[in-house]
Amino acid sequence: MENRVAFQDYAIVACGTMNMELNHLKNNGFVDARKILYTKPGRHEIPRELESELIRQIGIAKKYASKIIVVYGGKFCYANADNPNRDIDTIIQEQEERGIRISRIKATHCVDMLASKQERERISQGKDVYWLTPGWMKYRHYVYQGCDKGLANKNFPKHTGGALMLDAIGYYEEVMKSNPEKILDFSDWMGIPIEPYSVTLDRLISLLSDEIRLVAGAFRGKAGLREPGGVEGQISKLASGKG
Repeated sequence: MENRVAFQDYAIVACGTMNMELNHLKNNGFVDARKILYTKPGRHEIPRELESELIRQIGIAKKYASKIIVVYGGKFCYANADNPNRDIDTIIQEQEERGIRISRIKATHCVDMLASKQERERISQGKDVYWLTPGWMKYRHYVYQGCDKGLANKNFPKHTGGALMLDAIGYYEEVMKSNPEKILDFSDWMGIPIEPYSVTLDRLISLLSDEIRLVAGAFRGKAGLREPGGVEGQISKLASGKG
């Protein structure tokens, strides 16, 4: 793939729920960042731990690169009830220092990293769907920490369209072949059926690439960088999760 956006000068700090998608891109040679670091999955349930984990991993990332991309959503990933004015971008900005540039991808949560709001509206066709990513199933005991069966029965069945997993890496199919009871158990716990919906990693790649362009624009202009559509067109086969 020629003229793609390069990540060699960057480190990435991401929520652990996205490690399968990012590792797929890394293993296939698209995201060639100096280092990819992950926080513990599901820390949106415990904002204090999320903040601590994020700060710690950004500190480590600084040892590898002066430009860091944070793969986290906004208000849906971090809500501080004790200090509502303190958001995830405030935490990130506090970690910047002389010579260090840190930015967060423009997504609201991990589901939004795989399919935009408009795409999800098209996929759901007006149904009330509970959205999942592979990481939410794999790390369910972290993601749904403190959510017992009673609370699950109260919340999930109201999604009359069931649960849809946005799967760009073939996770659902793999689990169905190797351990179908895992999906059946999760579905039973939620009280709604779980179905996969195949997507590509185009949106995640586009979000990551946008941060490269943003930094490039700030430091040296946009010369030499392709438009977003050009990049997405080149990587569609890789981003399918089957490349």
